[in-house]
Amino acid sequence: MKHIVKLLALVVVISALWVALLQTSVLPSSYTWLLPIYFVVSLGCYGLLMVGVGLMTFPTCPREALLLQQDIVEAKGYLKQRGVDVGSD
Repeated sequence: MKHIVKLLALVVVISALWVALLQTSVLPSSYTWLLPIYFVVSLGCYGLLMVGVGLMTFPTCPREALLLQQDIVEAKGYLKQRGVDVGSD
């Protein structure tokens, strides 16, 4: 819920800034109308950057990998008892 509030606050601030730039003549009108497009593109680049950073720093969990392998062996044994062919071992 906190992320939604932060995102909505950011949208309100950016919208207010955009309307203020439209009202004043700080930037030419042709540039001011393109600001929402630049914002969306920047937001997309930021999202891709965060996904890339998350993939690069993805933690490895060797203990959980061993537990998962044990669960797989147990599940195969259970299914073999029930008469299900689970493939070659």
